Amino acid sequence: MLSIQPGQHGSTFGGNPLACKVATAALQVLEEEHLADNATRMGDLLRKELRGLPEDIILQVRGKGLLNAVVVAPEYNAWDVCLKLKENGLLAKPTHGDIIRLSPPLIITESQILQALDIIKKTFIQLKNQRGI
Repeated sequence: MLSIQPGQHGSTFGGNPLACKVATAALQVLEEEHLADNATRMGDLLRKELRGLPEDIILQVRGKGLLNAVVVAPEYNAWDVCLKLKENGLLAKPTHGDIIRLSPPLIITESQILQALDIIKKTFIQLKNQRGI
């Protein structure tokens, strides 16, 4: 069986100086703009406010930083909820039928989080009204 010996094969992109410089610059931005701290603060705000929404619709809110999930009641299909959210101006990802993933950008501001929460509240009110609840 043939095998590659050291020095016989190189990696096209391994150790690419440009890629390394880009990665270094990205890490510098993360640090200088305190994006990890912002993710913690904005994620905490998002989850706190989501937990205040009607428990007959939202069964669970979980997440860390800005990667969050909302588990909706079985009668509210996550796909349908996400389509309604989109109509109202907010993009979200349905997962596993009853989970909605919310993962805003690291640079999101408090006012943008509050705007997103207004859209979420409005959407759930519309869905409840459609169901006649």
